[in-house]
Amino acid sequence: MRTAGRNDGASGDGLVAARLAALLEAFRPGDETLGVSELARRTGLAKTTVHRLVGHLTETGLLERESGAVRLGLRLFEIGQLASPRRGLVEAARPYLADLREATRNTVHLAILEGTEVVYLDVLRGPDAPTLPSRIGGRFPAHATGVGKAILAFSPEPVVSQVIDAGLPRMSARTITAPGLLRRQLTRVREDGIALEREESGVGVVCAASPLLDARGVAVAAVSISGWANRMRTERVAPAVRTVALALSRTLSGSTAEGRG
Repeated sequence: MRTAGRNDGASGDGLVAARLAALLEAFRPGDETLGVSELARRTGLAKTTVHRLVGHLTETGLLERESGAVRLGLRLFEIGQLASPRRGLVEAARPYLADLREATRNTVHLAILEGTEVVYLDVLRGPDAPTLPSRIGGRFPAHATGVGKAILAFSPEPVVSQVIDAGLPRMSARTITAPGLLRRQLTRVREDGIALEREESGVGVVCAASPLLDARGVAVAAVSISGWANRMRTERVAPAVRTVALALSRTLSGSTAEGRG
């Protein structure tokens, strides 16, 4: 009976944690504040539950009250900054990304793989580029992006299988949803060091990406340039993306070697 009690307590803690996470994740890009009713609608939780949990989150500074609603608190941002294990990568990559944007006037991305999705660590928007849904901290299915394919091509087989086994959802009419076709593309990426995305993430958008490799030759991240399909020639920007990826890979490998020393 005592064991059951402990299990029940652990289960209850997990439920509370899941509900707190759901409340924080209910905020979307562009949301300044949200009321209890909207939070309840987005999370599927009862209003009384939302009201109680919001109270806990505001007490800790993770949410802040404003005119009868709440918004994400500054404390959440501070924790997020501390939790980022790849700040060094972003700082090292930023000058290279800025040069790419200036040279091409298109949008430049730095991303990593997490599960079956890519997470954008940095996004530098170009003045001549389309408005893209990507944002820092945002996610997108890996198989439908240039950065995702660049990383998968230089990842262990279990990582690729995990993405394929989870399903390849269609994000546009040109998204690759056939496992065999995706694997053939990844083989080509391994040969060229460049992953191309042709309107697979959205209509009218193309992308050229290249992986950042560690000392073992395994991808730890990827950089890309995205632009309009009728304006940006991927074959012309691909060498620049590849050059930046190689330079950053050498920088990262050198830093790792120094750390071991």
